[in-house]
Amino acid sequence: MNTSSPLADGIQSDAVYAHSPATRRKVTDLFSREEIQRLTARSDAWGAWGIASTWGLIAAGFALTGWALTLPAAAMIPVAGLGVALLGGRQLALAILSHEASHKTLFANPWANDVLADWLCARPIGLDLAKYRVHHFIHHTKTGTPEDTDISLVAGLPCSRTSLLRKFARDLSGLTGLKFLLGRVLMDAGFLKWTVASKVEKLPQDGRTAWDVVKTFAGNSWKAAVMNGVLFGLLAAAGHGELYLAWVLAYLIPYPLFIRIRAMAEHAGTEKTTDMFRNTRTTRAGLVARTFVAPCHVNFHIEHHAMASVPYFRLPDANALLRARGLVDEPPGYLTVLDRLSSVQA
Repeated sequence: MNTSSPLADGIQSDAVYAHSPATRRKVTDLFSREEIQRLTARSDAWGAWGIASTWGLIAAGFALTGWALTLPAAAMIPVAGLGVALLGGRQLALAILSHEASHKTLFANPWANDVLADWLCARPIGLDLAKYRVHHFIHHTKTGTPEDTDISLVAGLPCSRTSLLRKFARDLSGLTGLKFLLGRVLMDAGFLKWTVASKVEKLPQDGRTAWDVVKTFAGNSWKAAVMNGVLFGLLAAAGHGELYLAWVLAYLIPYPLFIRIRAMAEHAGTEKTTDMFRNTRTTRAGLVARTFVAPCHVNFHIEHHAMASVPYFRLPDANALLRARGLVDEPPGYLTVLDRLSSVQA
């Protein structure tokens, strides 16, 4: 197993302490130097496992959906729905692995963090790793403030139960997904500023021609088109090209729903403060939650904001240390969080 640590590489001021001034907690007040060394050790083997296991479950999702098409109608719909939901959960896992790579913690190898993860994790779901890295860094340095690039994801929360159900209904009807896809097209074409949040910012169009739009769109989207073409080609080679529609359906329905629940659990309803122990939430995740809304230990979110250089597979260890020191409490489950965030009277 190939491991590397930011402290061992002599870059602790950039990688380990980068977010301490903004969050007003020093990492060295939370962990010893030896613990920091251990917690920040990166691993090519764990990075490879994260990607391989995610794509393995994507294959299982396609297989389950394909099997559902052979069943009687009464059984086909729920089984196919489960297969599509599994694909949506693994699309979120690809997004989380892209998130890891944006912090340069998915692999010890820099090329794997910057290039391999971009092709195998980000592009299949229409993300651009380099752009996401810039966007996400601001989220960490400005968490919970008006300048937070992700603040729009949790705007209007907590809310009433009726309001939350309306949000979920939009997700399950595909309306959120279609809006999301349209936004991605407009961003790739240069009409909107790139983001993974809900805030829409138009870009100036003075002097742009139709050919400029085409060139911009092609330049921004060709890698996603290649990776989705490869995915369709592999399914077609296996004799089931029609299953690619399940990938699209997963992208339009369960994926946006899972993104919403994940974002709500991480920051919605937390305090407006620069202290990451109060503006961020860690959530307990069982097997179902890990499958659909909390892949790759993303539920350990206080720990991630406390020290963003900790790779995903070491976040449970960071949580155990913080809990032993009384710095974090027993985390609530996802259903508890959703109940709390929908408790406002209409």
